[in-house]
Amino acid sequence: MILHPPVMALSLAALLSAAVLSWAGVFSVQLLRHWNLASGARRQIELERRTYLIATTLTLVMALQGFALLLMVFNADAMAPLLIGAMCAFGTFNASVFGFPALFAKMALFFAAIVWLAMNHADVLARDYPLTRRKYALLLLIAPLGLADAGLSLAYFADLKTDTLTSCCGTVFAPEKTGLGAEAAALDPRTALTMLAISLGLTTALGWLADRRPAMAVAYGAASTAFFGVALAAVVSAVSIYIYENPHHHCPFCLLKREYNYIGFALYAPLFVGAACGLASGVLSLRPPPSLQTPLARLTRQLRRVSLGGFLMFGALSAVAVASSGLRL
Repeated sequence: MILHPPVMALSLAALLSAAVLSWAGVFSVQLLRHWNLASGARRQIELERRTYLIATTLTLVMALQGFALLLMVFNADAMAPLLIGAMCAFGTFNASVFGFPALFAKMALFFAAIVWLAMNHADVLARDYPLTRRKYALLLLIAPLGLADAGLSLAYFADLKTDTLTSCCGTVFAPEKTGLGAEAAALDPRTALTMLAISLGLTTALGWLADRRPAMAVAYGAASTAFFGVALAAVVSAVSIYIYENPHHHCPFCLLKREYNYIGFALYAPLFVGAACGLASGVLSLRPPPSLQTPLARLTRQLRRVSLGGFLMFGALSAVAVASSGLRL
């Protein structure tokens, strides 16, 4: 499996990201120890010059994470027919003990990358670069995550074998089973849809309030994360069964398949972007530097609008899927 073209591309991207993040992590330690914008010393000038190179390189690497996550999920679905017992991307990830840890690490790296990109963009909006220390301190947390992502991805791809017997999604996303997936599947569909509608309404209202009361901006970041969890639970419990028109099929991965018009990508893309931008707006609203008050307020407002747009798009697509389904409960 390691020689499969998408797998090779994902492995190369993971190794490249890990190498760049490690290099930038070493530089972060130096910067956090010696950064002093008021100094005209040679060391400070060298640090300032290197920040431009490293920030540019990191921007490319961070932007790569979204494409890597998309390709990883798409490839997992495409590889399912090659594995015994796999019916969708779930079976591919479940074929190795490293499968789901690799997926979760990729997801975490995606969210961290969006937050860092937003912070880096905000930092250059003021002449005194007030977020430089913060973004490189955050980078020290992201670098180990990048290494974990690369290690888990390579271990997962190396462990995939065509003769491996794996299990399908029905063994996990079923009410009678145990685990987080089974608990989500066991939720009453009407209750799940009601929770989704209420959560979307509250998150939208909080986003509206955050534009008028800056103190609510951090709360919106937390609400975005909470809505992300509620939305995923609603997909498993209710949205999926209406799309499949089968009250016993709760898999969130089969939505990515061709026979369902790849609707999963249309659902998950705005949801992930909305959650990531909402989280970024909340992080940037924590103790904003005085020199960034006005531009940061503008940037976080834009992030919240993108976030709310993603959530509302997800909600609208879910509502259309439920309303147009032939399933009636």
